[in-house]
Amino acid sequence: MPKVALLNQSGSQVGDIELNESVFGIEPNQHVLFEAIVMQRASLRQGTHKTKIRSEVRGGGRKPWRQKGTGRARQGSIRSPQWRGGGTVFGPTPRSYSYKLPKKVRRLAIKSALSSKVLEENILVLESLAFDAPRTKEFKTVLGGLSVEKKALIVTADLDENVALSARNIPGVTVVTADGINVLDVVNHDKLIMTKAAVEKVEEVLA
Repeated sequence: MPKVALLNQSGSQVGDIELNESVFGIEPNQHVLFEAIVMQRASLRQGTHKTKIRSEVRGGGRKPWRQKGTGRARQGSIRSPQWRGGGTVFGPTPRSYSYKLPKKVRRLAIKSALSSKVLEENILVLESLAFDAPRTKEFKTVLGGLSVEKKALIVTADLDENVALSARNIPGVTVVTADGINVLDVVNHDKLIMTKAAVEKVEEVLA
């Protein structure tokens, strides 16, 4: 079983915590990780792109010239695709890019992401994380004590308004609950900081 240090908010070690082998100790599957990230990024696309087809472009109701006898090519409308200002052929239309992977694949992906952080020694487990009131300055002090200089993902067991509001204005810091942990966030941040309660909740769901 992988074992990591258990820290307090000041960054001092208060003990050790053993992580579940089946969640934090598997061999990361890089292909599944890639597929999960592509799926998530596809789901984030708005898909609001739109071009007008021939029937939607304004004008062009009259035939520009007669069919025969002019020496020019026959034309039925000045809004045909070959005309400047005409409709677009096979242009993009509003659509959803989202799709789903099988549940087992999604579970393997998040386990692979978590295990990667353990292998890279980029996971920190806190005994608890709480503030009396929203204080960005205090949150920065906590990050300084943990030697976090780059992007960090904070995972709490449940939604804590004070923690979320304290971290909201810090660039590169994202706060999610254990229920909302996902592959893209884990991979996209340099450090993964979890509370002990969040670790237990994630293990309960994924183990």
